[in-house]
Order: sequence, then structure tokens, then C-alpha cells
Amino acid sequence: MRLLSLQPSISVTLDALGRLDHLAACTKYCLVVVPALAGRGLPVVQDSWSARTEELLPLRPDLVLASVPYRQESLTAILKAGVPVLLLAPHSLADIYQDIRLIGSVSAAASEAEALIARMQAQIESVRHESASLPRLRVYCEEWGKPLIHSQGWVKELVEAAGAEFLGEPGSHTTAEAVAAADPDVILAAWCGAGDRVPLERIVEQRGWQRLRAVREGRVYCIRDEWLNTPAPTLLRGLAAIAQVLHPEQFDSLLPPGDLRRIKFL
Repeated sequence: MRLLSLQPSISVTLDALGRLDHLAACTKYCLVVVPALAGRGLPVVQDSWSARTEELLPLRPDLVLASVPYRQESLTAILKAGVPVLLLAPHSLADIYQDIRLIGSVSAAASEAEALIARMQAQIESVRHESASLPRLRVYCEEWGKPLIHSQGWVKELVEAAGAEFLGEPGSHTTAEAVAAADPDVILAAWCGAGDRVPLERIVEQRGWQRLRAVREGRVYCIRDEWLNTPAPTLLRGLAAIAQVLHPEQFDSLLPPGDLRRIKFL
């Protein structure tokens, strides 16, 4: 199968399944998130939002794999050109597990997919068990800052697995005033496309959050974009980061030292 990956989550999953050799092309964002793609010389194409039929057809794909966020018009044009498209739109961990199964099925890695899902579930349940008796903190987790958008449903599940309460409705818009009124114990920022470069000090100042409990206690963090916003096995790093910042006394060694420095403390 010649697969075209239009989203990093798909390339991450293929990497975890040991099936990168099925990739005939990927996006520039895939190259950033999946270091194993470096040096393979794969053609680079636009992502699920901007993909164009004229750049994909010459690559002769057997299947185009796309995921949210996507633009329906782009994918419809690809379908009309006669290229099969598998579109993924997960909202929960259960959806992500099913997407892993789908990717495994089209890359001849069905058993590897089941093993990967089992590992993910085991790690999540291990953190849930260890955090069950710890103080239950209230967490505001932000996917975007202009406008303010709550993180997705699977992030809510990870926050809850780490023994905390997720404030707000996943994926919905909010305001600085609403967050201030909730006065969270912890603020987590993982902006789409920002890596670990969310300007924490600036957003606290601009939003007038200086007196919030999370700010006063120094519990405002940036977690890498791909650890929370990429619906793929990299979410386990996001869970490790959440658990470690919520309960450092319990989870002080979940992330290697090289990864810890990527979490910015205010």
C-alpha cells in the first residue's frame, strides 16, 4: 500500500506500528513530529486542510489518510479524482484506539495495532491507579489562546486519569473572565502548532490573571503541542507531563530529563 499521510497523528501511528515504509508522502509537520522520517527523502505535501489534487495524483497513492482539522472541499476533490480517502475525526480516547485499528488494518499491522492499544490503555490505567488517592486539583487546559479554546475531549480524559478535574467543556470557546471566575489550581497551555513556545508570562499579564491561584502558586505550564493535540500514541507523553506537573512528588520520573526541560514553568 502506498499511503499518503496528511496529518502528523497518522505518521506517528505508522511509526509506532513499525510501518513507515508504507508512506509514499507526508507533510512538513510529520517530519517535525516523527524524527524517523528524516533522511527518507519522502515527497512533502500539504496537510488535511490545504491538500490539492494536482500534487497528490502524480504520487499514485493507494490511499490518502487525513484527519482533523480538515477542509471538506479539499478532500472531496481528491475523492472525485478517484483516490480513496480515509478520514479520521476522533473526539475521545476510544475514537483514537479505533483509528489506530484502522491504520493498522490498511498497513498490514492489525496485531501490532492491538498491542499498541493495550500498551496505551495499561499506561493510562497505571497513572489513574497511582493518582486515585492524591489531592484532586482543578485544571484549566487551553488548546488555543486567540480566542481561548478548551482542549479536546481526549485531553479531558487524560487530566481525569491523572486524578484532576478538567474545567469547562472540551473544544469549546471560553473567556479570560470565565477562567478567572473558576480560579483553577493549575493552568496548562498546549497551543496547536506552537510546540513548547506558548508565551506564559505574556498571557497571564494580558488577561489580568496575576491574582489567580495557579499563578500565585507558580502552577502555570506549557506542554508541547504534539503531546496533547496529536491524537496518537504521543498522548502518553502528554499524560506523563500532566501527571508530573500535577503531582511531582508521585510522578517525578515519568519523563526523561531531556523531556522535562521542554515543559516551561512560569
